[in-house]
Amino acid sequence: MEVLKVFVADDVNEEKLEPLKAAGIKVVKKIKLAPDVLSKELIDADGVIVRSATKISAELMDGARRLRVIGRAGVGVDNIDIRAATERGIVVMNAPDGNTITTAEHAVALLVSMARNIPQADSTLRGGKWDKKSFVGVELNGKTLGVIGLGRIGKHVVGIARGFGMKIVAFDPFVSDEQAKEMGITVGSLDDLFAQSDFITIHTPVTDETRGIFGREAFSKMKDGVRIVNCARGGLIDEAALVAAIESGKVAGAALDVYEIEPLPEDSKLLGNPKIITTPHLGASTTEAQEGVALTVAEQMRDFLLFGELRNAVNAPSLAAKELEALLPYIELAEDLGHLQAQVLDENAVSSVQIEYAGNLADKDASQATRSFVAGLLQNVSARVNVVNSMHIAEERGISITTSYKQEARASDVDISTNVSTRDGRSQTVSGKVYSDGQARITRIGDFSIEAVPEGTMLITKNRDVPGVIGKIGTLLGEKQINISRFYLGRNEKGGEALAVIEVDSEVSEDVINDLKQVEPVISVRLVKL
Repeated sequence: MEVLKVFVADDVNEEKLEPLKAAGIKVVKKIKLAPDVLSKELIDADGVIVRSATKISAELMDGARRLRVIGRAGVGVDNIDIRAATERGIVVMNAPDGNTITTAEHAVALLVSMARNIPQADSTLRGGKWDKKSFVGVELNGKTLGVIGLGRIGKHVVGIARGFGMKIVAFDPFVSDEQAKEMGITVGSLDDLFAQSDFITIHTPVTDETRGIFGREAFSKMKDGVRIVNCARGGLIDEAALVAAIESGKVAGAALDVYEIEPLPEDSKLLGNPKIITTPHLGASTTEAQEGVALTVAEQMRDFLLFGELRNAVNAPSLAAKELEALLPYIELAEDLGHLQAQVLDENAVSSVQIEYAGNLADKDASQATRSFVAGLLQNVSARVNVVNSMHIAEERGISITTSYKQEARASDVDISTNVSTRDGRSQTVSGKVYSDGQARITRIGDFSIEAVPEGTMLITKNRDVPGVIGKIGTLLGEKQINISRFYLGRNEKGGEALAVIEVDSEVSEDVINDLKQVEPVISVRLVKL
């Protein structure tokens, strides 16, 4: 068995990578590599760990043919091309909890330092001047703090700020009025926040919608004398507009830990401005945080590479070990149903997919099963199709995917029912169930109830329900030296049509299939391999 390899491209705590090494995974750490050198190192890597310094681009991924997972030892993943990773079926995971406390504390430290001019006063005193009058600050108590983004970090900042006696107004479209009430804060529009806040702190990722959210127009809507903290990501603030707002007196001060370009250029107008506090991206720089994120991402990558467990994946549904164990038979059944559908129909002509979950899946999140079905369905569309990129590939090809849940008795013979339609008007329904012993069965093909084990090489035949058909098929296969291991039969009515799933022990040639089609009562024959 080939040894798994994880390459570490940035400076993470090496001791905390022990979970990978203890599991027999080869760990190679080389930092500050040029892209062309890094590309060579990733050729045989199954995983790569980065912090914020190394950029993982589509070009790097193209050269890393074995790469299955990218681990970000931290929260932000804007240095990773998520879309490209998803297209290539590569999992991207981060450590969202590891930096929560330390980043929130750093934001509050900058808030306090800005309010009381601590860095400026310290620098002046070190220069030999005792200057009290130039550094009169403002109290936080009774002031309004605007918090943009109420994720883990934003919520922790809220808790600390309330301890200072600050009033909190927040903007986060995903937080309800009820949740805000529980936190003792007010939520409103971005314009409301700008108009009310004495201080503003930002805790949101950089997206197309948030990039440059603090620009000239935004500053014009703020209170005179507002003070701004950014420990989130560079690019959220238009730095030129910020400098202009400070020079005009609109903004009284800013405290920044992240920048549009990092490292911050020596000629940046942010440097040397007495009303701007700058730190070199220290939000996650505590011993506890560095050790925590390294350990978290190492454990997550180990569990994914060895067991398929997904935790904190940003481009696929996360599944803990117990959830994965419980859902695995259904996930595997869904993939088998997808494989079967792909061989019964032409997957390149698929226009839509409808999946209904019932029975034991009626009250579970079956999104991973959906991804697995689509991956099975599109098995021949892309060489690297998997549960990570299957939905993306379906979207690219204009295939609509809809899912529904049906509450019904546990005794149902269906857990997963799939209907696939093609652009030329054909459609096919295939269903399955996982029984109490953990064994999966195909329980319905079209209108026919059946109970077939989804494995091996199978012939699916449809014929008129007349005497002697089974004997004729068996005789023909016997003459061709093809042994039948299992034979499953279903019919919708006596004398109508019947369907057989015939599992065989050897390959079936095209000539044999053509001979079967010539058997007088046989209507159709399909070869399926699961």
